[in-house]
Amino acid sequence: MTPPYEIRALAPTTLAELRVRDDAGAAPRTRMDTEGGTPLRCCLERSKPHETLALVSYAPLRRWARETGADPGPYDETGPVFIHPQDCGGWAGAPDGAYPEAMRGERRALRAYSAEGRILGGLLLDQGRADTPSIEEGLVRLYADPRVAAVHVRAVEFGCFHVETRRVS
Repeated sequence: MTPPYEIRALAPTTLAELRVRDDAGAAPRTRMDTEGGTPLRCCLERSKPHETLALVSYAPLRRWARETGADPGPYDETGPVFIHPQDCGGWAGAPDGAYPEAMRGERRALRAYSAEGRILGGLLLDQGRADTPSIEEGLVRLYADPRVAAVHVRAVEFGCFHVETRRVS
């Protein structure tokens, strides 16, 4: 069964902009990831040991609003994300809308937004609890509300944006 959403990595045009100037107006900060395992929002993979990464500020709702005409108002926020400092080819997608394995984690927060840019609700996923749905099940549950236009997946511990999903027609 095809899910009612699509998973989206950061768009190539967005990445090109962030590699010059981020959404906070600063130049990217590069660093070597000595251990590897850092989630990358450009290709939805994890970094490799000793790979150079760029840390940039990203405003997911602001970018979405520019594209769709939504007005996130006070829900607009900017936060840190890691990307490759050069084009890596991006995310190729997954069959049948499967969630990217590299973006999974023990605890995730799902935030649902209306087409107008307002938060409609959310879901806390804690894989340490027996009653927690998978990310895919949580997304389907949130998209069961016809008002939901987009859901962002975030890390619980740091609140970092991981992945955007959007309703498909």
